[in-house]
Amino acid sequence: MIGIVDYGAGNLFSLKSSLKFLGIDHIVSADKEALARCDRLILPGVGAFGDARAILKESGTDVFLLEQASSGKPLLGICLGMQLLLQGSEEFGSHEGLGLIKGRACPLKGDIDEHLKVPHMGWNSLHFTQKSPLFKYSAEGDWVYFVHSFYGKGCGEDTLATADYSLPVTAAVGRGKVLATQFHPEKSGKAGLRILRAFAEV
Repeated sequence: MIGIVDYGAGNLFSLKSSLKFLGIDHIVSADKEALARCDRLILPGVGAFGDARAILKESGTDVFLLEQASSGKPLLGICLGMQLLLQGSEEFGSHEGLGLIKGRACPLKGDIDEHLKVPHMGWNSLHFTQKSPLFKYSAEGDWVYFVHSFYGKGCGEDTLATADYSLPVTAAVGRGKVLATQFHPEKSGKAGLRILRAFAEV
């Protein structure tokens, strides 16, 4: 059973639909007791880092996620959910993240070629920097869907995959069973379904 953490900062319809298509049992809940009974957790998210981080702290969901990750339960962050797992963010000020993954969310603008658009929106191909169970059904060059203006910078050895956007933009990170993607697997067609299927087997 996969528990999708509902903290009011995610569009969950596509994610629910993808898991349903794969035949993977799942719930969407803000109830920490219900989520604790799940075998795996997904932290989705869209919007501003600071607002989402405040919601997690106010509800105690941040402490819950740290406890669950510490217990060895697989956790997948998606888009803003990935950034929240980092050490922090520079979006509209400096914010502290959950610190489960090395790096900070920094603006693409100023780092990428000035002629490229921000947000980085659309399809891009993956380059794997190390092996991960999250990509056991994936192939080098698989195309996935991005929508973001900030990216994980300084992720170092926690980087699992990159995508070329005039520089190697962090596409996926992981440490142990804490895994995350900047792109949206639930919006990435068959390539994304393969990733969600792999997470269900981590």
